[in-house]
Amino acid sequence: MYKANYSLSLHKARSRAAALLLACLLSSCGNDIEKTRIFEPRNLPASTIVNAHIRRSENGSLQLLMEAPIVRQYGDPESKTVYPQGVRMRFFDGEDRPTGILTANYAVQYDKRQIVMVRDSVVIIDLQNGDTVYLKDLIWRQAEHRIFSNNPLRSKNGPRITLGDRFESDDAFKQPHIIHQRGTLEWKEE
Repeated sequence: MYKANYSLSLHKARSRAAALLLACLLSSCGNDIEKTRIFEPRNLPASTIVNAHIRRSENGSLQLLMEAPIVRQYGDPESKTVYPQGVRMRFFDGEDRPTGILTANYAVQYDKRQIVMVRDSVVIIDLQNGDTVYLKDLIWRQAEHRIFSNNPLRSKNGPRITLGDRFESDDAFKQPHIIHQRGTLEWKEE
């Protein structure tokens, strides 16, 4: 009798384990539509470039050198290029002399709309006069040749620090404007 109870208990334990295993397998096999959408072809990049070094020139004169750890190009539904790990751009005057540097932790370029947006720790360095502008984000409307940010910023020129509410400039950074300047501070490091 002891042997029969033992085998009956063993049989019940195995049945419970099998039922539990089957329940786990069935619950994990469900398709969550939102989770599987990221694998749809329209959400995947058409191409990916790792450690990109891009040169742009006009009429044989160097205008821009851009470096990005990853570049992803998408086709549909809107043609765009995404720089998910940021960019570093060096601008030149056409005579191979550097004029400025722009860095950001994220960027996206919309081809049809001709808009480039950079964000997350945007820094612009004007190598000609030493100005450095720190921004949260920056938008470049290529067709309008206009660059702007509607968020607060900080500008540094030597020991002077200027705070402002917005930033505007032409796309060559020849006419930068800080809108609603809140003051200029003299800062001396010792």
